[in-house]
Amino acid sequence: MKYVYYVLGILILTLGIALSIQSNLGTSPFDALLVGLSKNVGLTVGSWEIIIAVILIGCNALLRRDKPELSGLMTAFITGIGIDLWLYLLQNTIIPEIWYSRLVCFGIGLVVTGFGTAVYLQTHFAPIPLDRLTLVIQELARTNLFVSRTFLYIVFLLMALLVDGPIGIGTILTVCLGGLMLNYFMPLIKKFIDLSIPNHQDKFEAHQSIKDIK
Repeated sequence: MKYVYYVLGILILTLGIALSIQSNLGTSPFDALLVGLSKNVGLTVGSWEIIIAVILIGCNALLRRDKPELSGLMTAFITGIGIDLWLYLLQNTIIPEIWYSRLVCFGIGLVVTGFGTAVYLQTHFAPIPLDRLTLVIQELARTNLFVSRTFLYIVFLLMALLVDGPIGIGTILTVCLGGLMLNYFMPLIKKFIDLSIPNHQDKFEAHQSIKDIK
């Protein structure tokens, strides 16, 4: 059942990303970086998701002083395919032109992205390197998800500006609300998954204890 939630969470997450891109109001700083690289360098948005993931896996390993978490590359690969798939399916069906329809499209995308991220993260199975970095910074800085996520958004915002990514009002809203959204959904999804998967939290804590011993 855990793996069902894992795949479902990624599908929801990538749908949210695609909706944000289709809104043309600006995407999250990280997705703006991917779109900017896709437009100016080549390759698809999903392909850059995978390439950046490889770099972030190395960064995470250095910060944690641990071996590279290669399982995260699998999640990034699935996410990259999901983004390209949703963009292909939505490119001719969801094309908001009026400002308020764009805002609605973006708002739905923001909520769906936060919800999907929380669902797959609470399975404790191979997080996307960006989400792992969020958790690593949260732990190292002894802060919450809102602060660590917002910090990363600001860093990627600066990088997206350098590659002429789609920065707009949606980007600012994501920086301000993205971490808050994730911080809101995480405990709610945790309660639901713990109820639907018996001993889910106990198994995770046991796994972490074994990992710490190693």
